[in-house]
Amino acid sequence: MAFSFYLPTRVFLGEGVLEEYGDFLGRLGRRALVVTGRKSAVTSGAMADFEELAKRLGLSRVVFDEVPANPTLETVAKAVDLARREDADLVIGIGGGSPMDTAKAVALLVPNRAEAGRLYEADLPELPLPMVAIPTTAGTGSEVTQHAVFTLPAKEIKKGFSDDRCFPVLALVDPRYTYSLPLDITIDTALDTLTHAIEGYLSRRATPLSDTLALEAISLFAGQKEALLAGKLLPATRRDLMYAATLGGMVIAQTRTTILHTLGYPLTYSHDIPHGRANGYLLAAYLEFIRPAEPVKVDNILKVLGMASVEEVAELTRCLLPPPGKFPEKELERMAALAATNGSSLAWTARQATPADLCNILCRSFG
Repeated sequence: MAFSFYLPTRVFLGEGVLEEYGDFLGRLGRRALVVTGRKSAVTSGAMADFEELAKRLGLSRVVFDEVPANPTLETVAKAVDLARREDADLVIGIGGGSPMDTAKAVALLVPNRAEAGRLYEADLPELPLPMVAIPTTAGTGSEVTQHAVFTLPAKEIKKGFSDDRCFPVLALVDPRYTYSLPLDITIDTALDTLTHAIEGYLSRRATPLSDTLALEAISLFAGQKEALLAGKLLPATRRDLMYAATLGGMVIAQTRTTILHTLGYPLTYSHDIPHGRANGYLLAAYLEFIRPAEPVKVDNILKVLGMASVEEVAELTRCLLPPPGKFPEKELERMAALAATNGSSLAWTARQATPADLCNILCRSFG
């Protein structure tokens, strides 16, 4: 047995972690740019806790609160400009995946004196500013990954960016910050977590250690699926989903995601379907496609979920999500063709997929 596992992020997970462990921020910088969205950091209580911590540490800060649900490089550029004007030496991402992803990009671009458009290029030699992640949703796992995803309007797609230097230095993960999330967002983000774990488990890049983390994340979701179905989001549910999200992030930090995520991106870009929800719609058809290549692993997933068949997975997503709607055949073909251009995602998928296979997964999910 031989494999590698790289996760340089220091993680503190639990209620009250900013108060208990926030002093670590004082070792990282003195002038912080806080990157967040328009509401979640405030409504969750995370911003108030951070402000209290910053006062205690004597940390100066400026807030960039313009990150939308699907940020573009234009959003990144605005945040970079603010960080440079304020001479920031530390970046704090508070929110869901979009603010944390934006914070990673800002942290890398500022010391490299680079424009946002160069983010996908390789010639960024300077080390990024220290970046701290404080998640307010239980889904993306961005607090423990080197990945970020941005919308590229010119290409009509969302595209992932990865750089091992972009792992957050510190993740402060408090499930209380998810208490204010409505049920639909909780479900969408939980399905994002589930698909991270499943795709990582079925990836060609999977390792014995990433498989262990993936199965634990799937088990945590399985233990709370009835609560999600019933809409009874008790603190124990929030804690398990947040823990699962962080584990799922640890998984895809090693394995990346596969064609399920790649197929989901045009659904989000072109049809405004939330990311986790798009993944949920695709999940059953994806499992059926992968099963011939990984029958034992797919059966293991079903066992951990407490299900006897992939059809039960489809039934679960039907019960959790609004009806998916239908798309014309030409639109399904267009989205499949876009996904087929992502060579790395195709390479990491356990079963070789042709454009026709990708279209079939979409057809079975939305046709």
